[in-house]
Amino acid sequence: MREEYMIERGGRRFVLYAGLLEEAHARGLRSIETELLQIPGVENGEVAIARAVIRTEEGKFSGIGDASPGNVSRAIAPHIIRMAETRAKARALRDAINVGVAALEELGDEEVVSEPAREAGSTQPPRVPGPQSGEGKDELPKDALPATRKQLNYLEALIADVVEDGVAKFEEMVGKPVSELSRGEASEWIGRLSGRAA
Repeated sequence: MREEYMIERGGRRFVLYAGLLEEAHARGLRSIETELLQIPGVENGEVAIARAVIRTEEGKFSGIGDASPGNVSRAIAPHIIRMAETRAKARALRDAINVGVAALEELGDEEVVSEPAREAGSTQPPRVPGPQSGEGKDELPKDALPATRKQLNYLEALIADVVEDGVAKFEEMVGKPVSELSRGEASEWIGRLSGRAA
């Protein structure tokens, strides 16, 4: 597994879905099939459950993934079926290529380390509220702040999965580096690319 696909959060290492997929292709991935086992609804707490079956030259591997508004970020909440599918594929891919650490995409919001701890090891610029007015009236809205590392990691995984020619092509489309996206822009692109990944 290439080191660029490994990240650390709160002293633990995780792998990105894009890395799992790339490694599986390198090792002879033959197919990925998914099935929605549970449609989210009021009666089941809006929980989507998906199953993925991965076939490689070495055999067949399966995984189950779930997602609900309670275990995904607000930006992903409208896309919980696709997130359940991504989590299922990540689990099956980990078994297929023998990766023992969890994928970042498998984590629920409550499992992600707190903002200050996350930023300590981040290369993102510090989050400054905006021009200081002395009264806080000129503070930037939350969507205008720099995208979070979690957003950027997920977006980069989607780009690798969906955009032909990857990050370079995406940055050409949006006219700026991925790392310079605001929270609002990252959220919008996650929504768009999630739809194309379905």
